[in-house]
Amino acid sequence: MRKIKTKPGLPRHAATAAALLAAALAGGCSAIDRLANVGEQPALRAIENPTAQPGYKPVQMPMPAPQPAVYNPNSLWRNGSRAFFKDQRAHQVGDILTVTVKITDKAKYENETSRSRTNAENSGVTDFIGTKTFNTAVAPLPGRILTADSSGSSDGKGTIDRKEELSTTVAAVVTQVLPNGNLVVEGRQEIRVNFEIRELIVAGIVRPEDIQSDNTIDSTKIAETRIAYGGRGQITDVQQPRYGQQLLDVILPF
Repeated sequence: MRKIKTKPGLPRHAATAAALLAAALAGGCSAIDRLANVGEQPALRAIENPTAQPGYKPVQMPMPAPQPAVYNPNSLWRNGSRAFFKDQRAHQVGDILTVTVKITDKAKYENETSRSRTNAENSGVTDFIGTKTFNTAVAPLPGRILTADSSGSSDGKGTIDRKEELSTTVAAVVTQVLPNGNLVVEGRQEIRVNFEIRELIVAGIVRPEDIQSDNTIDSTKIAETRIAYGGRGQITDVQQPRYGQQLLDVILPF
């Protein structure tokens, strides 16, 4: 076992506290930033191009075979057109549309399973080749060759009762137009109240036909929807376990 060396004159509890402090600081740059911004309001993030962010990847979905545009003689209609007159709804990269987020989710499950099993094995020999006949004074061979008993039972119960509700609106930007005309949108909204920031993120794939005349779309009509609603600040910090507790939850097997 490797021994931990401490500096002369430094108590063991002080060395332990120093080690815990070093581990907490080494847990990430966020801890250092929080220490540097003690007493300051959380800063709002700058408006940035989502496609230039680290880890951004263009969306790739199965696409139908492209159809070439065919114009009919003496007609203003073009095959493949979605509308005869142009409207102001979002249809190209950089356009803005409003997403109405309405989530009403309620789920309740209750399961119960009970199992029980009992097994018994018993085999023996009462008279092995007439041993009792030849000499009854001498004990015969063991009367039991194998005796085995087993029993098992299990009882499991599970209950889930969940109710979630979210209603809000957020403006999203078209970041990509897929080959079939569908739009990839992403919207972010940050609101700061005192020392707490509420953040709403909505992203997904929108079909232009589902965009209403007022340039709004319901979140239920967005494919591959990604909705995140949370916050950061002093209240969120109090609600989260400390770094040491989170570390112990991961490491301790019991």
